[in-house]
Amino acid sequence: MSSSCTGLSRVLVAVATAVVSAASSCPQAWGPPGVQYGQSGRSMTLCCPGVTAGAPVSWSRDGETRLLQGPDSGLGHELVLALADSTDEGTYVCRTLDGALGGMVTLQLGYPPSRPVVSCRAADYENFSCTWSPSQVSGLPTRYLTSYRKKTVPGADGQRVSPSTGPWPCPQDPPGATRCVVHGAEFWSQYRINVTEVNPLGASTRLLDVSLQSILRPDPPQGLRVESVPGYPRRLRASWMYPASWPRQPHFLLKFRLQYRPVQHPAWSMVEPAGLEEVITDAVAGLPHAVRVSARDFLDAGTWSAWSPEAWGTPSTGPLPKEIPAGGKPYTQPKENPQMDSPAPPRPSLLPDPRPLDHRDPLEQMAVLASLGIFSCLGLAAGALALGLWLRLKPDGKDGHQKPGFLAPMIPVDKLPGA
Repeated sequence: MSSSCTGLSRVLVAVATAVVSAASSCPQAWGPPGVQYGQSGRSMTLCCPGVTAGAPVSWSRDGETRLLQGPDSGLGHELVLALADSTDEGTYVCRTLDGALGGMVTLQLGYPPSRPVVSCRAADYENFSCTWSPSQVSGLPTRYLTSYRKKTVPGADGQRVSPSTGPWPCPQDPPGATRCVVHGAEFWSQYRINVTEVNPLGASTRLLDVSLQSILRPDPPQGLRVESVPGYPRRLRASWMYPASWPRQPHFLLKFRLQYRPVQHPAWSMVEPAGLEEVITDAVAGLPHAVRVSARDFLDAGTWSAWSPEAWGTPSTGPLPKEIPAGGKPYTQPKENPQMDSPAPPRPSLLPDPRPLDHRDPLEQMAVLASLGIFSCLGLAAGALALGLWLRLKPDGKDGHQKPGFLAPMIPVDKLPGA
């Protein structure tokens, strides 16, 4: 009895194996039903979806009466296309021996997936995102599988130490987009990103190792404003804010650089402000100026952000605003020189003025002249002090031997008066 059961089980296994092998001669469905995919330049086998495996059918193109393959071909429910190309794409119809419709198959050709091109960027020190693109267009429906793991580091004993290294899925945001985001990353850790491109003809994987320190690139600063300074024809005040994506923490600050140029001038001037504002002191009077700002981690991790959108401003052309003195009478600004700066200018820019001296602000010229006068007085005082010390320390000729005069060797002693 046991031998008969064993023989029956062997027969069932053989039948199941035969059925599976017969069904596996045609590729499994991938994507919409009734669509079959293949590689250009390769032989293709189409399967009639509405009949049992091995049943004889006839094949024709949709909309054509000419048979591509008759039921007596010996291929059963399959249609073989040798070296398929773009002209073979389209819809095929299969019919049974009695002419009934067996099914329809749409052939779409393309190429196997290639290794995608992957790049990653961190807009702050807690999260980073990765984007990718295909290195070759396959022409077929494509999916991407994304994951990441934390790279382990060797311990002191040579063993790798890391209690939890993944892999974890890298969520695509939104689903199906060519971008995934990793939240809650560690700033000093390294990660390995896995992006796998999958289509009906196979899969291809790209691995990329990243660290937040190297891929950190903040978003551009926001809220850039450029304002004139009343009464100062060569000054502009620029102010801005941190990007909204950057968390304000005392240990992770940003530094900034600012560029500006007058209208129709191709070259940019640049300064690195110390805070969130800067006063430009060498603007061209009467001309609009373009200003833009970028940001970077305060300790130079990563790279500079992209430039912010340009903001425009024109220096003031009017006099200083009128002020009411303590006596109650209004003070009128002299009209003879409305371009003269006030004795209390705003904080100057760090960039020296490249223009000649006669084009500087009057206050700057006055400062240069005052400096020259101070240095001259100091030089004269030092010279007088040195001369006084020399005269004081010079030996007196009355106590020592009297040196002969300039004409002594030329006049005999007996000829001298009183000799």
